[in-house]
Amino acid sequence: MARIPYADIGSEEARPLVERITKERGSVLHLYQMLLHSPPIAEGWLNYLTAVRQKSSLNGAIRELVIVRIAQINGAPYEAEQHIPIALKEGITQQQIDDLETWQTSDSFNEVERRVLGLAEEMTRNVQVDKKLVQDLSGDFSHTELVELVATIGAYNMVSRFLEAFDIHSDDAR
Repeated sequence: MARIPYADIGSEEARPLVERITKERGSVLHLYQMLLHSPPIAEGWLNYLTAVRQKSSLNGAIRELVIVRIAQINGAPYEAEQHIPIALKEGITQQQIDDLETWQTSDSFNEVERRVLGLAEEMTRNVQVDKKLVQDLSGDFSHTELVELVATIGAYNMVSRFLEAFDIHSDDAR
């Protein structure tokens, strides 16, 4: 159960944003139910994460691969539960999902995916990133895609930290 109650999504103040979230996401997930305690923060969050997930040119499989790995590293099951189905739709295989925690020794990932997962690991665990890794990734991705990859990793670290600070889980009662 979440550490504070979810916001009243039926309030007059929340209504415009609730309608937008429902239109864009299909429903108001627990994450947004918590964020709606502060509609300005919820709106900024929605704008940023919509840009990351739906407006960037980064390959969807790469995006979801790092999101699920970040959720694993940070112990954020809600984030993983939300993104594994998306990852599968984007072309990540069930075998890759199963092998993600041991990606360094798994044959399920190609060299580009390994570099991407290395970046996600370094940014999540250490913050500082090896210069050579970024140089190598510059050969795999355009500057735009590389910025989007780094922004995605940063954004989903933010998501998992928010979720875990409030102990938000998909089986919480609303």
